[in-house]
Amino acid sequence: MNVAERLLVVDDDQSMRAALYESLSSCGYEVETAENGSDALGKFKEGQFAVVVTDMRMPMMSGMDVLRGIKKLSPQTPVILITAYGTVNTAVEAMKEGAAEFIMKPFSLDDLEFAVKNVLATSAQVNTEQQGGDACDNIYPVREIITQDKKILSILDMLKSVAASKSSILIQGESGTGKELFARYVYRYSNRRNMPFVAVNCAAIPAQLLESEMFGFEKGAFTGAAVRKLGKFELANKGTLLLDEISEMDVQLQAKLLRVVQEAEVDRLGGKTPVPVDVRLMATTNADLQYRIAQKTFRSDLYYRLNVIPVFVPPLRDRNSDVNILAEYFIKKYSQVNEKKEPVLSDAAKTVLKAYNWPGNVRELENVMERAVLICNGSGIGPEHLFLENMANDSNVKKKEPMEEKIAVKNNIEQGENVSTLYEMEKNMIFDTLNKFNWNKTKASKVLGISVRTMRNKLHEYGINDLSADE
Repeated sequence: MNVAERLLVVDDDQSMRAALYESLSSCGYEVETAENGSDALGKFKEGQFAVVVTDMRMPMMSGMDVLRGIKKLSPQTPVILITAYGTVNTAVEAMKEGAAEFIMKPFSLDDLEFAVKNVLATSAQVNTEQQGGDACDNIYPVREIITQDKKILSILDMLKSVAASKSSILIQGESGTGKELFARYVYRYSNRRNMPFVAVNCAAIPAQLLESEMFGFEKGAFTGAAVRKLGKFELANKGTLLLDEISEMDVQLQAKLLRVVQEAEVDRLGGKTPVPVDVRLMATTNADLQYRIAQKTFRSDLYYRLNVIPVFVPPLRDRNSDVNILAEYFIKKYSQVNEKKEPVLSDAAKTVLKAYNWPGNVRELENVMERAVLICNGSGIGPEHLFLENMANDSNVKKKEPMEEKIAVKNNIEQGENVSTLYEMEKNMIFDTLNKFNWNKTKASKVLGISVRTMRNKLHEYGINDLSADE
C-alpha cells in the first residue's frame, strides 16, 4: 500500500483505539496503533506515516507532547488531535504547535474521515509546491459517482459544462446523498484541477475557531498566536474551496465570508492589509436555506452569491434504479477491504433493498452493505443479513421515539400480533455477530450499527446479565 495511505492512531483507551482502527481501516487506509505517546514516537521513527491521529488526554505523555515529538521528527507530517475536553484556548494552542486538525468528541466516522482526507490533500499540495512541481491528478482522488439514473446523469453533464467557469456552485441535498462527490467531480473537470482542493466542514469546527481557520491569523493576533497561520482561503488560492454544510456557519461569520466573496481578498486576524485570493467557491448544505433565511439564521445576500449555479442532488428513494448497482459496488469494495470472498446478492435481498426508503441515502446503503459483507456466512447475502425487514414497509412513517417504540411493541403483543419472527431474527443476528467477534461488544455493536449501551440492554432483555466479556 502507498505510504500516503498509512495512518498512526494513538490512544490509551483500548476500546477507543480499536474503534478508530476499525473506522479508518473501513475507509481504505492502512492503520497502525499505539497505546501511548512513547510507543507512538518509537513506531514513527521506524516507519513512514502520512497522518498521525492522537488523543489529547493520555497518562505520562499527552497528545500535545506527541504532537511536539512528531513535529521535531517530521515537521511536514500532519497531526490530528482528538479530545473530549476541548476549549478555544486548547484548540488555539494545538494549532500554534502545528496541529492540522482538532476534533471534539463525540464525533462521527464522517467527521473523522473528512478530517483525514482534508489534511492529506492539503499536505500533498504543500509538498508539491515545496518540490516546485505541479499537483498530479491522483493527489485528490475522486470516488466514482455510481449511477444509471437519468436525473443524476443530467446533473453530471451540466456540471461538466460549467466546470471551467469560476462561478460559485451551491449543492443542496439530503444528508448522505454524496454532495461532496459532486463538488469533487466539478473540480476534476475544471481548469483548476492541478491546484489545491481545500474542504472546510463548517459544522465540525467550533464557531470561535472557524474564523481563524477560514481567514488565518498573524503572529501576536491573540494570546497563543506565536506564528502566522494561513487560512483555508489562502491555502486554496488558485484552486477550489469547498464549504461543507454552509448552513451551520454563524451569521456574523457569514457577513465576513460575503465580503471575501465580493472583494476576492481576506483579512487575517491581526493583519494590517488585505490579502488577495483567487478561489473557486463551492458550498454544500442539507438544510432548506430559504427557510433559514426566513428564520434570520442565513443571510440572503450570501445565498444569492453562492447560488449562481444551483445543484439539487436527489435522494436515493428518487433514484431507485441505482440501489442495486450501488449495493453491488459496496459489496465489491468491502469484500476487498476485509479480504473476503465477494458474496452474491440474492434476488430476495435486492427486493428488500428496493422496497426500503433509505432515509440515510447512499451513506446508509453503504453502511448496510459493509455490515452485510462482514456478517454473512457462506457465499450469499440474503434479507436476513440486511437487517432492514422491520423498516422496509414503515420508512415513510415518522420514526417513533424509543419509548413510543417500546409501547407500540408491547401493544402489538397484547393484541396478539405475530412479532416473534422479527424478535428472533434480531436476537439471532446479535448472537451471530457477537460470536464472530468473540463477544467483543464494541466491535459487534459497530458492525450492527447500534451503541454498546443498546447492545447491553438487548442482552439483558434476552436474560444475559454477565457483562464481564466486554471490549
